[in-house]
Amino acid sequence: MIMKTFPPLIRLPVLLHDSCMVALAWTLALILRYDFPLPDETEAVFLQVLPIVVTLQSLTLWYFGVYKGIWQFSSLPDLLTILRAVTVGTILVILALVLFNRLEGIPRLALFFYPIMLIILLGLPRLLTRLWYEHSFLFLFPAKQLNGKPIEPQRLLVLGAGTSGEMLVRDMRRSHTCGYIPVGFLDDRQRLHGGRVQGLPVLGGIEDVCELVKSYSIDIIVIAMPSATDSQMQRVVEHCERAGVPFRTLPKIQELNNQSVNLNNLREVSIDDLLGREKVQLDWQLIQSGIADKVVMVSGGGGSIGAELCRQIARLKPQALVIFEQCEFNLYKIDLQLRHEFPQLTLHICLGDIVDKVAVQDAFQRYQPQVVFHAAAYKHVPMLQCQTRAAIRNNLLGTKQLAEMAVKYHCPIFVLISTDKAVNPTNIMGATKRAAEIFCQGLNACSNTHFITVRFGNVLGSAGSVVPLFKAQIAKGGPVTVTHPDISRYFMTIPEACQLILQAGTMGKGGEIFVLDMGKPIKISYLAEQMIRLSGHRPNHDIPIIYTGLRAGEKLHEELFYAEEKLNPTPHPKILLAAQRPIEWIQLQDALIELQTACEQANDTQLQYILNTIVPELQLHPTHAP
Repeated sequence: MIMKTFPPLIRLPVLLHDSCMVALAWTLALILRYDFPLPDETEAVFLQVLPIVVTLQSLTLWYFGVYKGIWQFSSLPDLLTILRAVTVGTILVILALVLFNRLEGIPRLALFFYPIMLIILLGLPRLLTRLWYEHSFLFLFPAKQLNGKPIEPQRLLVLGAGTSGEMLVRDMRRSHTCGYIPVGFLDDRQRLHGGRVQGLPVLGGIEDVCELVKSYSIDIIVIAMPSATDSQMQRVVEHCERAGVPFRTLPKIQELNNQSVNLNNLREVSIDDLLGREKVQLDWQLIQSGIADKVVMVSGGGGSIGAELCRQIARLKPQALVIFEQCEFNLYKIDLQLRHEFPQLTLHICLGDIVDKVAVQDAFQRYQPQVVFHAAAYKHVPMLQCQTRAAIRNNLLGTKQLAEMAVKYHCPIFVLISTDKAVNPTNIMGATKRAAEIFCQGLNACSNTHFITVRFGNVLGSAGSVVPLFKAQIAKGGPVTVTHPDISRYFMTIPEACQLILQAGTMGKGGEIFVLDMGKPIKISYLAEQMIRLSGHRPNHDIPIIYTGLRAGEKLHEELFYAEEKLNPTPHPKILLAAQRPIEWIQLQDALIELQTACEQANDTQLQYILNTIVPELQLHPTHAP
């Protein structure tokens, strides 16, 4: 049985107010029936039954918790609570009066007027209080000051007259010293034009922003469209840039906490907003079943992809998470973060190199991982062109050693994280990753471990990507360097890539190469221009863009799969399956033994030759050869 506790003293004035409203509603109901003054016999009955009405109705209001509502935030749920309490209370009053005097001297019409009057008397003060807090005049509140001088509030235009825009304006009106005066909305939905949201007019469509910024003296624009796609966001930002005033945005809908919108959510538009993609729908139940209560190892767990994988895995409640990382500082950072955010997580950190056989074997023997995500790799294409030995030793032989340990210690699942540069490679880095793919597919066929490969393109903001480079160049005033006007790349956000890796890892049965749907490739020159504009500058006017020429090993356009791989759909629309290709396992093993010998001898010429026999599609331009 639910026990109702007596309200705290701070809520007693509310209960007193509501009890007075009950008495007033009963009085007005009788006056509406008889006019004033009341007949003598009715007045006598009125005085007799008033304590019964007030007591029963007040107890009903208390039971339903009407007094708990905070008036300045009154809303529809509060009104529904009042309706329920008044309805039940009216029924109880009628029953009590029937028992008391069989309703003698009480007009039936008054019983109809009473609940209507009470609902109005209880609801109206709450509504007026909310209106006062949200729409009161700004001159009643002190203006913000800077160096003793008042700061004029900024006139604000909201793009998007939906739920998010309405919630944002409501929050501005609650915060009287927020420094903004909302002027109106813009929305592409024609049916909203001429209407009002929170009392503000919908002035037109998004394309009208330049004209309205001038005519209404707008100081700042807010994009309240968290569910907009990347193409829609690009169009909106282009209009905002032409308007010539600062603009801010709300995060994507999946980033908003509890789907709530307030002033604290506002931030500058980032390149992720323009190149981001629609929210990926994942089968989290399937993913959790593959991770929960299992010991999971992530190699390269301190890197961009590896660290995000660790964060995603930690949320899925594994039995233990083992992070194997070569960089001491990266390992320290992810260890510190995970222990702070997931204090219940059993976490093991291993500082070591994947080519160190003793360190890898010790980790497998000690922790017995059941799922391995292999993210450790050297990735910088131009640098690795003249570091053939380091690339092969880490990306191929390191993968070989990690994979063989997974087989030796009966690890059920091994997920190799690959790259689009493994397709028709023109560089050493891509060829080593393709060779690693081939080896894992071959090992899958002769072991009980399920080897799964996930291949995708660039991720925004990862270590070594162009985004942090462009940011640093813009901060210095330029120039921004792009290798070629036509060069393009596939882009994906780090969280999305990691979520799809987890999804593919639980879908795989062994031997597959899953290819993530990266959407459309994006020209790097467009990326540079947008980042310059978002920083408040004009491309090739304030900050120049310089084309430096393709670097060693670079291609104009990357590919995600070979023509003969014939991509097939999977149950997830963003994950495709590349058809397996035949592998000469014995020849591959012999080549890997020769590679090991050539590494020990630091013979780069021999290393490149053997790598070419494993990956015959490797085409090194003469000027790109190491």
